[in-house]
Amino acid sequence: MIFYSTKTASLKASLEGAIFHSLPPDNGLYMPEHIPAISEEFLADIENRTFKEIAIEITSTLFEGEITRSEIETIIDNAYDFEAPIVKITPDDYVLELFHGPSMAFKDFGARFMAAIMSYFLLRSKKEIKILVATSGDTGGAVAQGFYKIPGISVTILYPSGKVSDIQEKQLTTLGYNVTALEVAGTFDDCQRLVKEAFLDPELNQKFNLASANSINIARLIPQSFYFFAAYAQLKKLGRPIVFSVPSGNFGNLSAGLLAYRMGLPVEHFVAATNLNNAVPRYLETGSYDPAPSIETISNAMDVGSPSNFVRLKRFFNDDWKSVTEKISGFYFTDEQTQKAMREVYGNANYVMCPHTAVAYRGLQEYRKKNKSNFTGVFLSTAHPAKFIDLVEETLGKSIEIPERLKSLLSIEKESVKINADFTEFKALLMS
Repeated sequence: MIFYSTKTASLKASLEGAIFHSLPPDNGLYMPEHIPAISEEFLADIENRTFKEIAIEITSTLFEGEITRSEIETIIDNAYDFEAPIVKITPDDYVLELFHGPSMAFKDFGARFMAAIMSYFLLRSKKEIKILVATSGDTGGAVAQGFYKIPGISVTILYPSGKVSDIQEKQLTTLGYNVTALEVAGTFDDCQRLVKEAFLDPELNQKFNLASANSINIARLIPQSFYFFAAYAQLKKLGRPIVFSVPSGNFGNLSAGLLAYRMGLPVEHFVAATNLNNAVPRYLETGSYDPAPSIETISNAMDVGSPSNFVRLKRFFNDDWKSVTEKISGFYFTDEQTQKAMREVYGNANYVMCPHTAVAYRGLQEYRKKNKSNFTGVFLSTAHPAKFIDLVEETLGKSIEIPERLKSLLSIEKESVKINADFTEFKALLMS
């Protein structure tokens, strides 16, 4: 599988090179040169396949013999001991629950796959690598869990101070061992900028084998495509077109859905649902892309003013705005609208949502108002509501149960290193 840079098409990388180098030297993003189609025979029988079987088939199709099928089976088996179930909310609307992994957020799908495939390559090459990752909430916990004690890998996580929930912070600051948390005095955009600058710094790259576990790494998008196929498998029997509403921040999740679509997954439409960080919905409406400093909201994992994967989103449609808008609609919502959606779904369906899930639900309802066709709506639930327990309980006016794997974190003291949003300081810390 060959990848090219979105900035310079002549800059190419192998699968292993794209995974471990994360960014091309021109600061673009890696995209697959060719996206193979999933077989029609597999799609015809997909409703009878398990999540792992779906993941193996997609990976084997994409990698096209670069890794043997038996090795892929081992990678998938090591990565996943959890599912992505569909839950019915109304006769027409379903929620895809992506929080059944170890960190109870959708990022587990990408982080666990990355850890397994990086471990596979590292065992062959006997190299060691340093993972750098910026998080606006859930990525950090998933990466910390996914890469914890993986031989040959050390992890440095950057997160914006005071802008993640208490449980999110505990998930990425309480493991230790090969995981270091840096608490940055700034925004997620600052954290992301520091990581990108590190990958372009010659001195750091000479000293370390650097890699990223953010959605800028193509190995994050591949496994996130699995659950779009899995959702289709569970709903295929309904025999209706499917619309996916995706809560969006850095737009890796939606890009993964587009990868699935380009591989042949039957998708009627995608909804890009955001909070007030709405550069992409405004682009979809006007054709003008104007990123801005991030705005703090209650759906903090989506507080991204300049989403990295926007360039990938466009590239799936050859950078043609009209083609993008034919397949994707964008909506954005205030905190008040988000909380209203949380109360609405709890009142009507007795279902508790995190704020990010509520944004996706609201996006689906807005799309349904504009499109009266007979379709099945799927909105993605990206995190367990207990990860935002104070907000959820305040919004719903009721107590919710905290799963034991989260409750146990609350009594552990966090360990983080506080830094300014300054690259010189960040680099000096890494070099030391």
